[in-house]
Amino acid sequence: MQSVERLVEITNGVTHLADDKISRIHGITRRSRMLALNAAIEAHRFGSQGKGFAVVADEVKSISAEISDLASSLQGELRGRLETVSQYAADMNDEVATLRGERLVDLAHNAIEIIDRNLYERSCDVRWWATDSALVDCVADSSDSAKARFASERLGVILDSYTVYLDLWVADADGRVVATGRPGRYPNALDANVSKEQWFQDALATQDGGEFAVADIHTVPALRHAVAATYSTAIRENGDNDGKIIGVLGIFFDWEPQAKAIVQGVRLSPLERTRTRCLLLDSQHRVIASSDGTALGSAYPLQLRGKSSGHYSQGRTTVGYALTPGYESYRGLGWYGVIEQSN
Repeated sequence: MQSVERLVEITNGVTHLADDKISRIHGITRRSRMLALNAAIEAHRFGSQGKGFAVVADEVKSISAEISDLASSLQGELRGRLETVSQYAADMNDEVATLRGERLVDLAHNAIEIIDRNLYERSCDVRWWATDSALVDCVADSSDSAKARFASERLGVILDSYTVYLDLWVADADGRVVATGRPGRYPNALDANVSKEQWFQDALATQDGGEFAVADIHTVPALRHAVAATYSTAIRENGDNDGKIIGVLGIFFDWEPQAKAIVQGVRLSPLERTRTRCLLLDSQHRVIASSDGTALGSAYPLQLRGKSSGHYSQGRTTVGYALTPGYESYRGLGWYGVIEQSN
């Protein structure tokens, strides 16, 4: 891209240089013709004695005219060819810009697709674990402390195998957290009232065991204000798909390190990486991950122009973006992958 821009710059420079030099040639020939005219006048004044001088004056005039015609012809031909080269370079520039924009779109699509596949697995996890007998028994009789301890132990075993989670919570139907996977690390979670949390209310509204709820990226005070993507679903009587709702399972995906790995893992050359920023945006176009550490929640001026994916120029920066395509049964949350690259 920079090489093409340099070619355009050089071509324009040669055109200006040629125009300047040819203009100077025309100036010299005008002065020569003026000298020839003065010489002819002097030759005429001296009569027969000035005839030889008159011949020289005529020859200078003729040469000046020939040089002027040659300069004009050269200027026309040179300008035409330089304009052809300049247009060719401009066309190349546009083509390269389009190809680069399309590549940024592909990279943005790949980044958002990776997170979609990751979060699809989270939606499977929460629905599967909600049928675990230890969790079902825990909320079926939330006054039984032994069952609550066993449920917590079971959640701890799951967390040992699934390192992408901050914690897993079991809440009864009233919204009281009765079991957690990491009570030692997050002591404030146990007995917390989550009845007002959107993820809890959405889980209570699910129609069967195949449905789940998900909250946008947010901080969780009881998890030491960690940033999480929270998935939830109802725990149903006997673990049946259409059983009565007796509690809720909430799982807290450790968002920051996972998202950082995605935006910093976009496949770029070392040179590209120095002039590229990779981001994930939520449905409101707020930053939820950025390769340069932009604060979460910052508004981003994404220009959709009525398209789910595309690219555009903003000053000397090209922006490629792509809307979440979803994955399998996971429809996505309306998030966008965005790649910015300076020219």
